[in-house]
Amino acid sequence: MARPHKPLLSTARIVAAARQLIDAEGLDALSTRRLAAELGVSGPSLYNHFATKDEIVEAVADSVSARVDLSMFEDGRDWRTALHDWATSYRAALRDHPNIVPVLARGPGRRPAGLRVADAVYGAMVRAGWPAAQATSVGALMRYFVMGSALGSFAGGFVRDRGAYDPADYPHLGQAHLLAERQETVDERAFETGLTALLDGLEGQFARISVNGPGPQGP
Repeated sequence: MARPHKPLLSTARIVAAARQLIDAEGLDALSTRRLAAELGVSGPSLYNHFATKDEIVEAVADSVSARVDLSMFEDGRDWRTALHDWATSYRAALRDHPNIVPVLARGPGRRPAGLRVADAVYGAMVRAGWPAAQATSVGALMRYFVMGSALGSFAGGFVRDRGAYDPADYPHLGQAHLLAERQETVDERAFETGLTALLDGLEGQFARISVNGPGPQGP
């Protein structure tokens, strides 16, 4: 009798399984033993593809970065529109995989997809006329904002119990118990409000640079 067919172990399959485990249970749930069990293989077989668990985590993080759309930096959109659309795509990728955000927040390191993101943003800003130093700052600022928005829900942090917000103590939180059930709407609106404010500020800076020059240069 033919033996049951098992999918061949591959780097992509390991990363997909690890990402699913991290999404479901968090970073602490991932171990090579647990991952091997999920894949139906022996633990040592993973080491044919990854030397350590940390390498697997890095690969999972990079697989999330690879989901961020970068086409807006190459299709003729102006820099403000491109930054808006990229930030929206970036946040969507992180929102779908929130448990890997702490790893991504450390920066791209040597991860190829993460470095492609950084290269695309910086290159687009320089082509648009931002001086090198300011282009670096723009990329960093946007990453701070998007990462922060993905680390947790503002609205989801409020309990649904109206009694938790005694008006004697919190006179302005009479509707706070409603925030959690409106989490997606509140958080999306907050993100767009913040993103618009950032881009308005950057437009002002860009206009001043165009008139007064870039000032001191650097990376």
